[in-house]
Amino acid sequence: MQWAVIFQEANIVAFILLFFRFASLFLAVPIFSHKNIPMNVKAAMAFFFTIVFYSSMPSITFEVTFPNVLMAVLSEFLFGLCIGMVLLLSYNVITFAGGQISFMMGFSMASAIDPQSGVSMPIISQFLSLMALMVLLVLDLHHWMLLYINNSLSTIPLGGFIMSEDLFNYIIYATSRMFLVGFMIAFPIIALSWLADVIFGMLMKTMPQFNLLVIGFPIKIMVSFGVLIATFTATMLIVKQEMFEAFNALEMFF
Repeated sequence: MQWAVIFQEANIVAFILLFFRFASLFLAVPIFSHKNIPMNVKAAMAFFFTIVFYSSMPSITFEVTFPNVLMAVLSEFLFGLCIGMVLLLSYNVITFAGGQISFMMGFSMASAIDPQSGVSMPIISQFLSLMALMVLLVLDLHHWMLLYINNSLSTIPLGGFIMSEDLFNYIIYATSRMFLVGFMIAFPIIALSWLADVIFGMLMKTMPQFNLLVIGFPIKIMVSFGVLIATFTATMLIVKQEMFEAFNALEMFF
């Protein structure tokens, strides 16, 4: 008798929608969306957590028809993508700052494939991105997201997510804040690099034999690395604060 209830049409559709909610989470949210995680592993994880959360799965509130199910699936994908966008905008603060630092250090051409996003980025951005990822793991971001999905089941019906105006406005605000905080993180190195350029320019005027390419650039890189090491803890604390604010902003989904 229990198996007959499980395999009812409404329960099967609800199971599929819950699976797509977890699948969109693993496609968009930092840590889960890591490019080094194979797609079949992500699909298996989504299926596993769908089974785990099946007991707390709410019943669907719409008539089971093909157009309704299709719109519900798109709604679940939109739900996961919006969560991922909110968190990625906060996470990409460090990537943007790393790009500015690499440019000032002369490392813009020294690029490598980032394992997190799968795109080419300067090595300073990649280093800071990996360190920020370690911070997110220490903060149990992956556990927070699972708890968030569990809480969303009781407040956001399956297939019932609608992007609100407040969420759209917050995404615009988070985008502008990404550039602002990114410049703030990179500012110490940018300011010292500009100061070093002024000093080197004065030296070249007073001592024409001063070779900027041979002496100036290594000194500039050494100073930049020193400032980067000195401000590393503060940088990670800023990333932590940005992620906390992003998680608090996820309450607007409810």
